[in-house]
Amino acid sequence: MTIRERVEEQEYRILSPLAAKSREAVRLRPEEPCPLRAAFQRDRDRILHSKAFRRLKHKTQVYISPGDHYRTRMTHSLEVSQISRTIARGLLLNEDLIEAVSLGHDVGHTPFGHAGEQAIRDIVGHFSHNLQSLRVLEQLERNGDGLNLTTLVQNAILGHTGSEPLLSLEGAVVKTADRIAYLCHDYDDGIRAGLISADDLPSVVTKVLGTRTSQMITVMVTDMIEQSAQKPTISQSSQIRDAMDEFRNYMFETVYCAPALQPDREKAKFVLSRLYECYYSHPDRLPWDFQERREKWGLETVVVDYVAGLTDLYAVHLFEHFFIPSTWGGLAE
Repeated sequence: MTIRERVEEQEYRILSPLAAKSREAVRLRPEEPCPLRAAFQRDRDRILHSKAFRRLKHKTQVYISPGDHYRTRMTHSLEVSQISRTIARGLLLNEDLIEAVSLGHDVGHTPFGHAGEQAIRDIVGHFSHNLQSLRVLEQLERNGDGLNLTTLVQNAILGHTGSEPLLSLEGAVVKTADRIAYLCHDYDDGIRAGLISADDLPSVVTKVLGTRTSQMITVMVTDMIEQSAQKPTISQSSQIRDAMDEFRNYMFETVYCAPALQPDREKAKFVLSRLYECYYSHPDRLPWDFQERREKWGLETVVVDYVAGLTDLYAVHLFEHFFIPSTWGGLAE
């Protein structure tokens, strides 16, 4: 018996009957099984080692060009993974599937967070980071060959936001854990930025969830486990769900749409719109591998793929390269 086969046997003995099982995982392109790792472990490793995941360390979560201790897309993804795995362990679900989805769910995000997403949507009329996450992993990684992830990982990445039906309990866990993570940690960063304080929270949030980030996460995670145990759905109590909705409304009003952040968001949108125009008008400036994809997918899609994949820092570097005059030194005045 291989190590992989032993892991697969353990899943049937230990996990809930409702959990996804690695042995039953399906890939669109069949592959020889790995002797060491089960299917969802391989997916997790492929995402973790991808270029798209590495780029998340320099992509905005909420605050553009923040200080050292603010969240990025990478730290957010790691925090979603931790919260989701805690829930999965409590419900005896498949942690490898959970981890793969958590690490991959946001790789389609643009530079500069939702401001960048809106900029691209304004230009081409459509753009959703969940669709782009799946596209990045299945069409763009490995020089266009894709990672060939299992169908359950693909489905959960696509369905972590929006109305896509989820085919696993693990996918439903990540969808709610993503909201728990970004609400609590963006709240924590909002306090650090001086935009909000715990005293400003709506009374229902304070009463039900508390005021400390760790306390809020514990309350919501505990409720999910208690409400979902041995059930075919992932649930929350009405009290917790209502408090989360109120918390989300508060965060949109005070942080996500904060006037203090709007100038930088407008600058970010301007940078991305100019870069898109630059590459669309001069496709020869695209990297060679993107130029080769033009015939297959069309220029608009290729330019969106490239611009959306940039990190914040590299987007600014390219903008300076194309649009800011060089400074020449050593010239006599």
